[in-house]
Amino acid sequence: MNYQTYQPHPDLESIISCYWTLEVPAAKDVQRQRIVPDGTIEMAFILGDDIKRYTSEEEFIIQPRSMVLGQIIDPFYIEPTGTVNTFAIRFYPYGFANFVSVSLKDLAKTETPIEMLFGEETAKKLEQDIIQARDAQQRIEIIETFLQNKLNEKTIVSNIVSTTVDALLSTKGSASINDILEGNLSKRRQLERMFVKQVGISPKQLGKLIRLQSALKMLLNQEDESLTNIAYNNEYYDQAHFTKDFKEFTGVSPKEFLGNDNMALSSAFYK
Repeated sequence: MNYQTYQPHPDLESIISCYWTLEVPAAKDVQRQRIVPDGTIEMAFILGDDIKRYTSEEEFIIQPRSMVLGQIIDPFYIEPTGTVNTFAIRFYPYGFANFVSVSLKDLAKTETPIEMLFGEETAKKLEQDIIQARDAQQRIEIIETFLQNKLNEKTIVSNIVSTTVDALLSTKGSASINDILEGNLSKRRQLERMFVKQVGISPKQLGKLIRLQSALKMLLNQEDESLTNIAYNNEYYDQAHFTKDFKEFTGVSPKEFLGNDNMALSSAFYK
């Protein structure tokens, strides 16, 4: 597995977390991979063979070749049908709202073909340009030109949403919405409404995902062998609270997550 990340242009670094590429050769014994929620939205281009996304134990769909992966709060399984070659853009929670007028709630829990968001002609050209690019760096140049042009056409995401997301990120998800808004109930109602539209999930759900992401990184990087310490360092009430949230978003316990072949891809993403 070859997973690489690349930083965006300074003009886009407040909106885009990173670009990433994933290359995995075809294998006879293919393992389904469990994808864990991380609170971000991604635009992905599948350059290799098709990838299945399981909707139940036996049923699956084939993911679109170019798509936007909306917010998820439940883990799901994917399985490659051959060689994996993917190029993707990982947006900050409020990042993608700067490029589309649709509510991001409508994109949640699914893969949306980019032609449904940007029009068939525009999407086809972008997809062909990405496919024909010689390497990841040229693909980044292509997508940054596309996004910068789109950014100039759209209204910037509301300040109340971006401020809340920034506060959650800076506190690893532990800041309370009440503290962020300084107890202003009218602002809270406005935030709840705008947040779901421009992020795709509620502020509370995003805070839980960000906190889990921080704990997962500690777990995977073996910064602390004690689950209790990891829990307290990420401001969970106790280990039981940490384990409960962990199972909610990953489907397994922290100990089951480590060394699980089905978690290899999610582990690479979180590291």
